[in-house]
Amino acid sequence: MAKVLYITAHPQDDAFSYSMAVGKEFIETYKEANPNDEVVHLDLYKENIPQIDVDVFSGWGKLQKGSGFEELSSEEKAKVGRLSELCDEFVSGDKYIFVTPMWNFSFPPVMKAYIDSVAVAGKAFKYTEQGPVGLLTDKKALHIQARGGIYSEGPAAQMEMGHRYLDAVMQFFGVPSFEGIFVEGHAAMPDKAEEIKQNAIARAKDLAQTF
Repeated sequence: MAKVLYITAHPQDDAFSYSMAVGKEFIETYKEANPNDEVVHLDLYKENIPQIDVDVFSGWGKLQKGSGFEELSSEEKAKVGRLSELCDEFVSGDKYIFVTPMWNFSFPPVMKAYIDSVAVAGKAFKYTEQGPVGLLTDKKALHIQARGGIYSEGPAAQMEMGHRYLDAVMQFFGVPSFEGIFVEGHAAMPDKAEEIKQNAIARAKDLAQTF
């Protein structure tokens, strides 16, 4: 049995969001194909994801100097403790499905906050004399991303930074398999929007059978 983290970063649901609509079809098909797997939905717009701020740095600093967790302030405990929970949950997962729109060439800021919470040395990666080494070498990941324009090829490809960022993070963590399903061009070609959406859903359902 695998533990699957279905991680969504969109304030709207599948009725309004192309990425969420494709993600919903993917995860429902996945559940049908893998009924014994545990699927955990993390709606990042509803999760408590602390920003890395002065309380977090202060709390981390105290712990590194040998202070016990109970010696932290109430603000430090709440934030540091929650970040630790998020990281432990991520590391415990076997498969990750990230669902995001493209916003301003990247993704909603809540996704960056989430990645910051799980990019922890000693858990997702470690430092060695030869440089950092990823520790999540038995995982696999998928990114479902909606893009209003065409960014998979052509002059705009270099401007896409959301999928490329997640790709870099997964490589850094040692995740050996990272795939993408892109719903793109629906804003540029509104007359083909439904066709674009349905084609992406078909790809998602096919991949869900073997992911």
